[in-house]
Amino acid sequence: MIENLPQALLWAAFGCGFTWLMTTAGSAVVFFFKSERKLMHHIFLGFAAGVMVAASVWSLLNPAIEQAEGQGVPGWLPAAGGFLLGVAFLMALDTLLPHLHADSDEPEGVPTDWKRTTLLVSAVTLHNIPEGMSVGLLFAMSAQSAGAAGEAYLGMAVALAAGIGLQNFPEGAAISLPLAREGMSRGRAFAAGSLSGLVEPVFGVLVVLASGWIAPFMPWLLSFAAGAMIYVVVEELIPEAHLGEHSNVGTLGFIFGFVVMMVLDVALG
Repeated sequence: MIENLPQALLWAAFGCGFTWLMTTAGSAVVFFFKSERKLMHHIFLGFAAGVMVAASVWSLLNPAIEQAEGQGVPGWLPAAGGFLLGVAFLMALDTLLPHLHADSDEPEGVPTDWKRTTLLVSAVTLHNIPEGMSVGLLFAMSAQSAGAAGEAYLGMAVALAAGIGLQNFPEGAAISLPLAREGMSRGRAFAAGSLSGLVEPVFGVLVVLASGWIAPFMPWLLSFAAGAMIYVVVEELIPEAHLGEHSNVGTLGFIFGFVVMMVLDVALG
């Protein structure tokens, strides 16, 4: 168990709590708008994809390589291995967990009698798991490291929480508005959108609690989270951001999100 466990838990709770708060704030949009505009939807999806790609490189893969080399292990080994394991994990969840995307009529995963609204919520919840893990891992690494290294990891953790929080605001709206459109009351749609982000603080805190036992595998876990996030980007966010006639705005949203996350990570890390 890490020596600064209470501090790490507090940081992770605040960091992941912020990302959940942003999801909740985005879900509250349902009280002011009846439907989501497709143009803004594509921009926000592109922005979220850009944030996640930049975070995967600067906040997850780079620290994984550096820590592996500090352990005397070739940096590419856990970076590549953990990345592929993360992709495989999300692919398995995507294959098994019943879920439905807002622009689709065909549910994915194993056959189920779940309601359409439940399937919509499960799709977003699935994507939030690696985000919570990522923030929790970096806060745990900060608490485990001393001096300049600990400060650098803390900066990266804060930058990652800020970036994920920014992209969680439109994500919250992207779940509550379709639910309201499906006939759910605005209050219930707001609650469902907010609860879809609850897995982030849950998984963030769980990772910190387990960090004392998984410390030797931290480079693998960081790369694992990166692989899971990139899978979400390539499999879902980018294709959905380019649906319809406004594909260029999705691309611009991606570029803007990438730059914002890169600046946050470099400036705070």
